[in-house]
Amino acid sequence: MAVPKSKVTKSKRGMRRSHDSIKSDTFVENKDTGELQRPHHLDLKTGMYNGRQVLNIKTKN
Repeated sequence: MAVPKSKVTKSKRGMRRSHDSIKSDTFVENKDTGELQRPHHLDLKTGMYNGRQVLNIKTKN
């Protein structure tokens, strides 16, 4: 049976859990439209990613 060799201190336990907290999403301002968007994500309104047109957007008639 697996048994810990020694007690894990509150400090070590806290350091291990430090990355488990929920973080808020990061947003950056789009240079062309001025809207906020997630970094490294496609802009679904314009179809642009990293200055290139990668998605054709259908227009409403």
